[in-house]
Amino acid sequence: MKDVISKEHVFFHPIDKVWNAISKEEEISTWFINADFKAEPGYAYTFNSKGEDCAQITGVVKKALPYTLIYTWIVQDTHVETIVTWKLEETAGGTKLYLEHSGIANYPGETAVKMFSSFKGGWDRCISDLTQYLKQEVHAG
Repeated sequence: MKDVISKEHVFFHPIDKVWNAISKEEEISTWFINADFKAEPGYAYTFNSKGEDCAQITGVVKKALPYTLIYTWIVQDTHVETIVTWKLEETAGGTKLYLEHSGIANYPGETAVKMFSSFKGGWDRCISDLTQYLKQEVHAG
């Protein structure tokens, strides 16, 4: 089974605007998930999602440099730690995002397959929601 979900996307927005959207608690809570989050190494964060099939996510920020953010990701009641990595790169027309979620094979048996599928779809929605959020921010003035 594949152990890593990788996504790439180009946003037609400045790198600092994308960085703020993925690293600032108030912005994460607006477009992604209700967050108690600080982009500071060692910070123990909590994401509280809404919805019937959603579970709380906790973890620790491992790295938070300008344009690179890495944190652990533990789904409530699983005790399995995976790693989420966001990297941004400035491009001529905006910002290229590299998103990676690794360590999914740490889940036992069929759970790993189910989690991989769930995370893959979730990250697709995440990038779509981030795209919409950034478009609204630009037009908001």
